[in-house]
Amino acid sequence: MRVAMMTREYPPEVYGGAGVHVTELVRHLRDLATVDVHCMGADRETAHVYAPDPELAGANAAITTLSADLRMAVGAADADIVHSHTWYTGLAGHLAAELHGVPHILTAHSLEPSRPWKAEQLGGGYRVSSWVERNAVEYADAVIAVSSGMRTDVCNTYARLDPERVHVVRNGIDTTQWYPVDEPFAGESTLTALGVDPDRPIVAFVGRITRQKGVAHLVAAAHRFDPDIQLVLCAGAPDTPEIGAEIEAAVDELSAARSGVYWIREMLPLPRIREILSAATVFVCPSVYEPLGIVNLEAMACSTAVVASEVGGIPEVVRDEVTGRLVPYDPVEPRAFEESLADTVNAVVADTATAAAMGAAGRDRAEAEFSWGSIAEQTLAVYRSTLH
Repeated sequence: MRVAMMTREYPPEVYGGAGVHVTELVRHLRDLATVDVHCMGADRETAHVYAPDPELAGANAAITTLSADLRMAVGAADADIVHSHTWYTGLAGHLAAELHGVPHILTAHSLEPSRPWKAEQLGGGYRVSSWVERNAVEYADAVIAVSSGMRTDVCNTYARLDPERVHVVRNGIDTTQWYPVDEPFAGESTLTALGVDPDRPIVAFVGRITRQKGVAHLVAAAHRFDPDIQLVLCAGAPDTPEIGAEIEAAVDELSAARSGVYWIREMLPLPRIREILSAATVFVCPSVYEPLGIVNLEAMACSTAVVASEVGGIPEVVRDEVTGRLVPYDPVEPRAFEESLADTVNAVVADTATAAAMGAAGRDRAEAEFSWGSIAEQTLAVYRSTLH
């Protein structure tokens, strides 16, 4: 079986959960099938790369993306299966299936109708991306949802889609890459370089600056953190200059009101993130929308307790009172969410024995239930179900 794996994000240009997912899925799926990666971005020897039509330079980003999709669809001529990820390659997958007469599998990492704030970033392109996603989902031979919660969202959002075609294959974690560490990478401590006090508790966040990730809620909640707590924000790649400026102003206000606020804006290599997660007493995931949340698995694999919003697929990863704590989120009551988030963080940090036990339980759960080898086998089974 030859698979054309279609993605925008692929090493070395991996910046989000979908990119991590594709990277690990391809690595393990290649033990079971022939996999060709079709992606966008910089040229590389490990994949077929497609660039937008240069005649469209300066056009809306959604339109330039679709021009790359057209080239990607043509490039998948040798595939027995095409597998697309995110709306960025949804059109490529759909057209390749029609053009070459092969099944199209689509993994739903998120849904455009559930992310209306993307209109800030894409303008009219958001309506284009929403159309692309709807078309790709409704006509796909099979849809893979990354959580049971995501499957429910897919079926509720796209009523024309036969629920029998929607399968749950959860995201995973490579616990040989994500694990607790005691020593800094290459002998140089990221935290020491920042000025973090190793004798004070650390609360960490890792993620992009986007409405979805709830960074503004976390910064607001941090005003209520116990004074001894230090906050390490690994947050960059803002969706728009406006949200970037908004978070910068909020962090400046927080830093003026309390000590121990550290903001890392650049993308750190995995060993540095692993060091920060391992050193943290608590990892916080304040997302307002999250189909699964790989970052929570990464923190759990580093034996760190997680405090996360109770949205989407997060409860399928973080077990309340076992591997961390879940905080209900209501978009109508953001202040109540921020207060509850702060109170929960304070409670977990104050009980160091329970925090350590949650971290250990998280590591055990990551190892036992989220292996990429199993995910690759489940994905192959979905492929085979579409071949008649």
